Amino acid sequence: MTSPILLTGGTGTLGRRVAPLIREAGYPLRVLSRRGHESGGGVAFVTGDLASGEGIDAAVDGVETIVHCAGSAKGDEVKTRHLVVAAAAAGAQHLVFISVVGADRVPVRTGVDRALFGYFAAKLAAERVLADSGLPWTTLRATQFYDAMLKVARQMAKLPVIPIPAGIRFQPVDTGEVATRLVELSLGKPAGLVPDLAGPRSYEMKQLVRSYLQAAHRPRLMMPVRFPGKAARAIRGGANLAPDRAVGRRTWEQFLAEQLPANR
Repeated sequence: MTSPILLTGGTGTLGRRVAPLIREAGYPLRVLSRRGHESGGGVAFVTGDLASGEGIDAAVDGVETIVHCAGSAKGDEVKTRHLVVAAAAAGAQHLVFISVVGADRVPVRTGVDRALFGYFAAKLAAERVLADSGLPWTTLRATQFYDAMLKVARQMAKLPVIPIPAGIRFQPVDTGEVATRLVELSLGKPAGLVPDLAGPRSYEMKQLVRSYLQAAHRPRLMMPVRFPGKAARAIRGGANLAPDRAVGRRTWEQFLAEQLPANR
């Protein structure tokens, strides 16, 4: 019988897209969650906490492949270390990790850098833990997800005047396309750091927010704000973009039209 694939972050934005694809590929799935969920349909939920390491040994027991989607703006290094230590002890054969484009190009040195763009440093630290673990691994760096950009735009729209980061561009990508690529990688052989995955177009932040405001019929004033620090300077220079890896097909406009149909 095929051993189950373990998925961390299976109830998150990306994990929810990855889980059904693993099942469709015919593999039993084990999902690690901090909270209890009812198992069924070929999906077994196990309770564990990557931050403390509690329950991780049991979660990886009998697993050969792990897809690591759990992540946050800080603490990724510790969480990944708990996972790889348990996975190595259990004899796992492949750990697939989702990181972010620009993780190695955005310098996060000061408190200001960390407050604004600490996510990049957290992902890079987790990448290094995995690379030094001795486990066979694959890491995919992707740009920001459309779902995340929409969430940010919605939060910004709650303000009467929206502060917009000046000179900053994003090249967001469809979450489902990232999920498809992750599953492809998880079913293949460990490949180390694979080519980036980025969306088909890049946009200034004001373009993304303006298009949301128009689709949602929520007129707002926008005010440009120049972020300080070396990380922000690197982002303004395009460190978070991958123009040569614009392989995503679904556009922001298509995503937004589905999320906010004209008659809503």
